[in-house]
Amino acid sequence: VQLQASGGGLVQAGGSLRLSCAASGSILRISDMGWYRQAPGKQRELVAIIGSGGRINLNEDVKGRFTISRDNAKNTVILQMNSLKPEDTAVYYCHTEVFGAPTGWGRYWGQGTLVTVSS
Repeated sequence: VQLQASGGGLVQAGGSLRLSCAASGSILRISDMGWYRQAPGKQRELVAIIGSGGRINLNEDVKGRFTISRDNAKNTVILQMNSLKPEDTAVYYCHTEVFGAPTGWGRYWGQGTLVTVSS
């Protein structure tokens, strides 16, 4: 299973970015899909996660600004980030839990995409 993320970049405070992540490979079922981030000198933290049934869990710091959605037909998860703040600057990692063949359940990470918000 591979995860391909895209959409990071440099934006001014108050701007928007859209991150996309597509899972590919021998996938039989996908459970949770989501995004984590890691800022310099800090631990990786959950940003947003969406379950296969649409249940969403958002980091309190991004509520009202970020939305997460998924396209199950395309095995894709989208993170729409609005009203970005300098403190959102981090490397964003796509994450998913996949039941694949012949490996069974596994957790997978994307390569990380850098989001930089200037003040």
